[in-house]
Amino acid sequence: MTESEADLPALLRELDDPEWLEWPQRYDRRGTAVRFGALVARLEGDFAAPCPAEQDAQDSSEYGRVVVPGDATVCGTRIVVCVSKFGSLALVCADNPGAFSGTEEARTEGELDSADLARVNRALAELGYVVVAEELLESDYDGRSRLPSYIQRPTWSDRFFGYF
Repeated sequence: MTESEADLPALLRELDDPEWLEWPQRYDRRGTAVRFGALVARLEGDFAAPCPAEQDAQDSSEYGRVVVPGDATVCGTRIVVCVSKFGSLALVCADNPGAFSGTEEARTEGELDSADLARVNRALAELGYVVVAEELLESDYDGRSRLPSYIQRPTWSDRFFGYF
């Protein structure tokens, strides 16, 4: 685990504002859209393929998703990048969130190529996103916000990428 990975739980707690569930207090919708557009363009260039994207999700702390299609990846499995409205957090997963316990499992099972993952992570880092491991996001939420009661066993993913 790198030093920055060790700091991720602290970052998640810092971003967890109990007063602002769907987006952070100083949320810059336009700036988020511009950076997301740059991410989509970057991934399309890096993978030489159109990358479908959904953005500005309503009633969600997730801003949007961009998909690198499977036919543009070494393993043939699509890569999904989810971007949160909070702190420029990003989640990278093979196939779909929850399809694997994380990128390491996807790599071990031959569904995610290390070079493809590095390309996505490099694009995210250069655009100022903080990549959070799916394994960390799937851990039990113990933050300060009151998440909706219909979420039976909330996770950090529910908090920063969930629908409310």
